[in-house]
Amino acid sequence: MKRNKELDDHDELNRQKRKKTNSHSRSPDLRRNNSADHYNLKTKLQQELDKEDNGLQLALSLNSFLTGEYRSLPVDQPLPPPPPSPPPPLAQSISLQALLSSPPTPHRLYPVPVPLVAESSSSSTPMMCGPEGGPSRPIRARRNQSRVLREGKSDTINAPFPWATTRRATVYSLECLRSKQIDTITGSVQCKRCERQYEIGYNLEQKLDEVGHYIVANKSSMHDRAPSNWMNPVLPKCKFCGQENSSKPIISQKKKAINWLFLLLGQMLGCCTLEQLKYFCKHTKNHRTGAKDRVLYLTYLGLCKQLDPSGPFDR
Repeated sequence: MKRNKELDDHDELNRQKRKKTNSHSRSPDLRRNNSADHYNLKTKLQQELDKEDNGLQLALSLNSFLTGEYRSLPVDQPLPPPPPSPPPPLAQSISLQALLSSPPTPHRLYPVPVPLVAESSSSSTPMMCGPEGGPSRPIRARRNQSRVLREGKSDTINAPFPWATTRRATVYSLECLRSKQIDTITGSVQCKRCERQYEIGYNLEQKLDEVGHYIVANKSSMHDRAPSNWMNPVLPKCKFCGQENSSKPIISQKKKAINWLFLLLGQMLGCCTLEQLKYFCKHTKNHRTGAKDRVLYLTYLGLCKQLDPSGPFDR
């Protein structure tokens, strides 16, 4: 009995020793797990993890709202796959070339014109296809509107003067007048003071030389405009009353009977009206629109060109 009691006491003593040894053999880290600082650190880490989870859920919710899918997604749900990448530029260019090379779709009101077919060598007039695909009228040359005369008018007239041709507003060349032995050009004038009428004669070559030299010397400064001495010419002196600058040329009311060469040699073309000057430019294929100084300039150059085609009287 006594032996059993000693054994029990010995076992109890061993258990206490083992318990004490185990309490002293614990590591410092394990002892800190039960401390207050460890508890606070663990709490902070858990709070930060909760905040990150909440932020991730908020970002996913906002993204779903902007894309039109307003629903909350779980954190552990995988994100949708990214959209497919656009095709390379080469494929786009190939598809665009295929679209351009395809034939156009015919419109119900405006059909696609049929390509022109080469005509045989026997046909000399080109043909065009109309809107319906059939042949239209042959192309005609555009008429020169400046040469179209009114009904009953002829391009040729009876020569009003020996130095004028049968064509309107046209005179013979200097060589032709020499061959005809025409060296004096006459015309009628009337004094503005005494109102008497008489004839004046100009030497052809002398007066033409004066006009030609004046044009050559001043053409560059005229700028396609008649100078003031052409616009307001100095008139001849009356041989009856002696009045200076008073003998005005008598210009026919019929434009086809105007004495153009006489007015040129006397440098009195400025006495013509704008309509009369336009008449000259019309029948000599000159530009006839614009102010009077421009049309008058063209009239001077046109008459000099008729007299001397090889002279320096081009525009």
